Amino acid sequence: MHTPATLVRGGTSKCWLFSQVHVPTDRSELEKLLVAAYGSTDPVELDGVGGATPTTSKAAVVGVSPEPGVDVDYLFAQVGIGTGTVEWASNCGNCATGIALYAVAKGLVPITGDHTRVVMRNSNTGAVLEGVVDTTGGMVHEFGDQTVPGTRAGGVAVGLAFLRPAGGSTGSLLPTGRAADELRLGTAEPLRVSMVDAGAPVVLVDARRAGRTGTETLEQLRADVPWLRGVRHTAAPLMGLLEPGEEPGDAVPKVGLIGPAVPYTTTLGEPVAAEDYDVSVRMLSMNAPHPAIGLTSAVAVAAASLLEGSVVSRAAAGPGGEWLRLGTPAGVVAVRCSDIRDGIPTRVTVQRAARLLADARIYVPEPGARTPRPARIPPRANGLQPSAAG
Repeated sequence: MHTPATLVRGGTSKCWLFSQVHVPTDRSELEKLLVAAYGSTDPVELDGVGGATPTTSKAAVVGVSPEPGVDVDYLFAQVGIGTGTVEWASNCGNCATGIALYAVAKGLVPITGDHTRVVMRNSNTGAVLEGVVDTTGGMVHEFGDQTVPGTRAGGVAVGLAFLRPAGGSTGSLLPTGRAADELRLGTAEPLRVSMVDAGAPVVLVDARRAGRTGTETLEQLRADVPWLRGVRHTAAPLMGLLEPGEEPGDAVPKVGLIGPAVPYTTTLGEPVAAEDYDVSVRMLSMNAPHPAIGLTSAVAVAAASLLEGSVVSRAAAGPGGEWLRLGTPAGVVAVRCSDIRDGIPTRVTVQRAARLLADARIYVPEPGARTPRPARIPPRANGLQPSAAG
């Protein structure tokens, strides 16, 4: 069988988008389809359309929303690599950037002049986002010159705002009630962390207190993945993200390091001076270093920067203001907090870029299809292949 889909780039992620009319509504059946389409049981996703990295093994199901004031709903899926599973607990702002462009291009939202507003609701978390898509001349553009850290390729400009982002998953900006906590892993010295729910649930580790800098290379961060997974799994129940007896997953909470601004070099070889940004950030995406930063994580870091005593405000030498500049492996990402009430932003905005890459039909094996057996290699005898008669 085959399933229509559209491949988009949103920011530094790639995501296959499926119309809700073309895929199963039952979550278990949808998961089977995505696992088969992506080749998710294979660590390199060779026999499928998955990209074999956490930032390119993503999907979303998109449809017109019945909710007044919301244009489209989307169900986000983080497709596992080599696991044959799908994580449904999170959101992806980079993919939402692509969804905004997709909604305009596919006629789900009418064009309104040079800029078209798309209000989106993430079905996983209930988060509401607003994308403002560049439709200069009253038309959809296939290409653009807006760039983002992590790639030199241009795309169509999309301003992405998270509306009322605090507490979407746990009900509170600070699930523990504190801007910072001591977190103990085994017998090691306790870590200083901030557990924040804004955009997504995130646990942010004070890098200096943990013997790191916050400007680690991707290779250095990769060596810390097991340790950071331990931080995530320890924090999850404290944030109310696990039911008693439930096994922790790797989608939420998101986890990473926060450090002060120091000079470093990006993955594209570009120097960044300490005065060019406010705090350094190194995050995981599932179980791999994120090449830049997920937008939901950027929202959480920005919200935490407003809180006295958080690991972010400490790294920045005091609570931040409207703008926060994040030093990521790919470069500096600027995040704007506005409509701040009682220290909580009701709108957090990041400027992004998106491109529609392809419209396709993905061929998917029928459920229960027989798996081919590996070809049998005949044994050698005395170093010689057996004869056809033998």
